Amino acid sequence: MQYQEKLESLVEAVQQLSLARDLDSVATIVRATARTLAGSDGATLVLRDAGQCYYYDEDAISPLWKGQRFPLSQCISGWCMLNRSAVAIEDIYADERIPHAAYRPTFVRSLLMTPIRTIEPIGAIGSYWAQHHAPSADETHLLQTLANATSVALENIQMHAELEQRVLDRTEELARTNQLLREEMLERERAEREVRLLSLTDELTGLHNRRGFQVLATQELEVVRRLHQPCRLIFIDLDGLKQVNDRHGHAAGDVMIRQAAELLRVVFSEADVLARWGGDEFAVLALDALDESTVRRRVELGLKQLAALHANRPYALSLSVGVIDPADTPGASLSELLMQADAAMYAIKAGKPSRVPA
Repeated sequence: MQYQEKLESLVEAVQQLSLARDLDSVATIVRATARTLAGSDGATLVLRDAGQCYYYDEDAISPLWKGQRFPLSQCISGWCMLNRSAVAIEDIYADERIPHAAYRPTFVRSLLMTPIRTIEPIGAIGSYWAQHHAPSADETHLLQTLANATSVALENIQMHAELEQRVLDRTEELARTNQLLREEMLERERAEREVRLLSLTDELTGLHNRRGFQVLATQELEVVRRLHQPCRLIFIDLDGLKQVNDRHGHAAGDVMIRQAAELLRVVFSEADVLARWGGDEFAVLALDALDESTVRRRVELGLKQLAALHANRPYALSLSVGVIDPADTPGASLSELLMQADAAMYAIKAGKPSRVPA
């Protein structure tokens, strides 16, 4: 091959090396181009690896040392790197720098070893001949130029790998940060829900408080009105709380209030909105078509069951109940409906038929 043709092959190899993004691609380009430029019978790509020469890849008429490692001080490629200079040997068995035992199984008789970068070499390109051959100045120059281009390609690969690793590290860091933010948001939402729940819950009974009832019952009332579904609004008064507080203390009064709340949980369903309206008053939005007699019958049964469980208590638990149907006044607000239920309770309570003792 003429020098001009070799030069064109070198230019093409340099362009290919500039586009290489991994070590295998570099090795493929280098091993083939080195043989072309030197007209050799074999070529190797040797990398410097922690004080050793690592024969990474080869292109030869028969196997050489691919995949093997040798100490820098015991290998001609190591000598090339340590001395930062190309070395041409026409007769390997006449040169004391050559470990003859390693070469006897091979076809090699002559070689040219070119360092990859002359400042702190990171590898070498080896060219080998099966017959005695004295590499020319042109061959040495072309191979050194290939080695220099290989150095740039390897540095680009390292830089590209470092950039990719930085991107991966940054991506992982952002993912961890986002996860922490999500966890923090979830924790805040949980805390806000707890705070909101506490703001809507009566501490003594665990039922909704006045605010909670106003919020939830208003929402449910809008739904049942829009869907034309039945419901009942019930206002309940716990009778005799003041007397229990005066005679037995407020702790006994608190027990009485909690028992009344537990009774409401038994009488009404989980879908209904139950609340301690305040003091000795309770409110219920029952999301079904219960009539007043059914409500009273259930309350009476619940009171009897509760009385049987607490036969030794020093007071009689009784409730006064007022029931209205919101459909009777479709334009009334929740506050107006509560006033109607309260009035119904007191009207019946004044006549005594609605008091349900236990």
